[in-house]
Amino acid sequence: MRRRKYLGLGAGALVTALAGCSDTSDESTPAEGTGTSGDASGTEESTGNGSETGTENGESGSYTVSMAPVGDVTFDSVPEKWLVYEAGYADMGVALGQADGLLAVGNKPRYYTRYYDELDGVSVDSGSLTQLLGDGSQIDKELLYELNADVHLVDPNWLISGSGFGLEQADIDELDENVAPFIGNTIFRRTDTEWHDYEYYTMYEAFEKVAQVFQQEERYQQFKSVHDDYVESVQSELPPEGERPNALLTFGAGDEPEEFSPYRLTDEGTNKKQFHDLGIGDALEGTGVDGLSTSDRGTIDYETMLEVDPDVLLVRGHEDKTADEFANTVLSFMQNHDVASELTAVQNEMVFRGGPIYQGPIQHLFTLERAAKDFFPETFEGDLFDRSAVSDAISG
Repeated sequence: MRRRKYLGLGAGALVTALAGCSDTSDESTPAEGTGTSGDASGTEESTGNGSETGTENGESGSYTVSMAPVGDVTFDSVPEKWLVYEAGYADMGVALGQADGLLAVGNKPRYYTRYYDELDGVSVDSGSLTQLLGDGSQIDKELLYELNADVHLVDPNWLISGSGFGLEQADIDELDENVAPFIGNTIFRRTDTEWHDYEYYTMYEAFEKVAQVFQQEERYQQFKSVHDDYVESVQSELPPEGERPNALLTFGAGDEPEEFSPYRLTDEGTNKKQFHDLGIGDALEGTGVDGLSTSDRGTIDYETMLEVDPDVLLVRGHEDKTADEFANTVLSFMQNHDVASELTAVQNEMVFRGGPIYQGPIQHLFTLERAAKDFFPETFEGDLFDRSAVSDAISG
C-alpha cells in the first residue's frame, strides 16, 4: 500500500509541542478542545465537501481513497490489521465489521466498549489491544514498527503537533515508507488552529472515508440509514427550540470535583454531536468564558458556574461510571457543597455525565439516547433505537 501524495503537513511541522495539552493514560485530565464558531443545530458542518469517493485503479484491484490532510492514498488490497489514535475511529471500524483487525488505540481508558454489550455479535477484545501512549505521553516509533499495521487510521499532523507525542515529520515519512500509510483527520474537536488549517469532517463524512478504506460502503450506507431514521425520529419529538434547556459542558475529574475545564457546545467537534442533534443551547454563550483547547487550559469553579447558573450541568471524566454511580458520587458531593448546592442544575438533579471525548457512530447512538432521556425525561423513555437493526448493519 503506497501513499501517492502528502498534503498539509507543513503547518503541523511548525508546532512540536503545546504546553499543558498532553493526553494522559486515564481520565484525570481533559484532552478535548472547543471551537470558536459553529451552530448547535441538528447538523454537523464541514469546512470542505467531504464527498470524494474511493476510486478503483484499472484492472489491478487497487483503489484510492482521498482524505485531508494526506490526500490520495492508494491501496493494493483491503487492510486487515489497523490501528487508530482517536477511539472514535476504532468505533467506526467496528461498525464496519472490522473489529478483529484492530491492533491498538491511542489511549485505552478512553475507548468505551461497553456499548457493544447491547449489540448481538458485536465485541472487541480490549485486553488484546495495545495502547500507543507510553510513559510521559510519548509514542514510541518502534512500537508502530512492532505492530506492523496495514493502515494507520490517524491524522499524521496530530501525532506531530497535537499533544507533544515526540514524533516528527521524518518519523511519519519513515513509517509510511516502511510500514503502512496514514489516513485520518482530527475531528473530535475544532480548536487546533495552530496546525489544523485544512478541511474538517463531520462524524459521518469521516466514517464514509473509513468505509472506503475497508471497501465497506454498503455496510456504511446501511448503518447511516439506521442513524438518519433514528435522529429524525428523536428530533420530531423535541419541544420547540425556545423551550429546550441550555447546558454547561465541563471536565471535572474525581468524585469530588472543585475545579472544572469548560467546553463550548458551539464547537462542532464530533464528541458533541448528541447535543447538536438535540439542539441544546450553550450556557456560556455571551459570557466571555472561553472553552478548553490546546492553547487555553483555563478553569472555572463553582462561583463562576453560579454566575452562569446553567439549566443542565454536564461533567466529563466519568464515562466509566453508571448513571447511579455518578449520582451517588459527583452529584451527591455537589448537593452537599456550600456553593454547588445553590446551582439550579444541582437543585433540580440535572447534572449528568458529559459523554466520551472520542466518539464514534456506534457510541453516538447510545449517547444520543442517554442525552435525550436526561434532558427531556417527560418525552423520552426506554430504548429509542432498534438494537437489532444496528447489529444487522454491523454484521452486514
